[in-house]
Amino acid sequence: MDAHTRVALVTGGSGGIGAAACRTLAADGHHVLVGYRSDAEAAEKVAADCAGRAEPVHLDVTDGDSVTAAVTRATETGPLGVVVNSAGIAEDDLLLRLDEERFDRTIAVNLRGTYLVSRAALRPMLRARFGRIINVSSVVALRGNVAQSAYAASKSGLIGFTKSLAREVARKQITANVVAPGFVATAMTDALGDDVRKALIGQAPMSRAVEADEVAAAVSFLASDAAGAITGAVLPVDGGAGM
Repeated sequence: MDAHTRVALVTGGSGGIGAAACRTLAADGHHVLVGYRSDAEAAEKVAADCAGRAEPVHLDVTDGDSVTAAVTRATETGPLGVVVNSAGIAEDDLLLRLDEERFDRTIAVNLRGTYLVSRAALRPMLRARFGRIINVSSVVALRGNVAQSAYAASKSGLIGFTKSLAREVARKQITANVVAPGFVATAMTDALGDDVRKALIGQAPMSRAVEADEVAAAVSFLASDAAGAITGAVLPVDGGAGM
């Protein structure tokens, strides 16, 4: 199995980091399934940007049946070699104002969703004795942030989850790693006020936002054969914000 025969499944592929990862992995030679929950039009556009090496697939990471269907579609397309868990939400608020429903929803998408997708993808990867699982966390998991207790909890959980998974499957030539971006200019962060955006960018020694394509480059490396000896790692792409 080489990059030109592998299928890559990307959750949250219709925008932001996920879309950038789709385009980069397609350029690397993978056939990419652009996972989306609700924005089919955006997913189709991302797939169109991939020069015939991608297709959209409906994938709600909170729904086990949807996850199973998407993984099945991936395995019907070819050998599933790469999974990028990029789907995520942020329910930002001070803890005293953060209700249980929003906390639970954040955990369901960011952490439980990664569990569901990774578990479903493991069976074909174990049969093939090859796999790359790449989970998108955040610098917030490493340092915390005001009004992001739910988001930080979910993204910190991803790190422990990934390290444990990496130990379980290492002998099967399956790697599991984390990319931890800093502040990235995406539709999700566009909703933040200018003062908040400036404060977050100012936390990084480089004093600039991270580009989605820079995160995708890290994903591309971890998905490659060159990263075969790297597992259980957390790769920051944050302009130094996590130091």
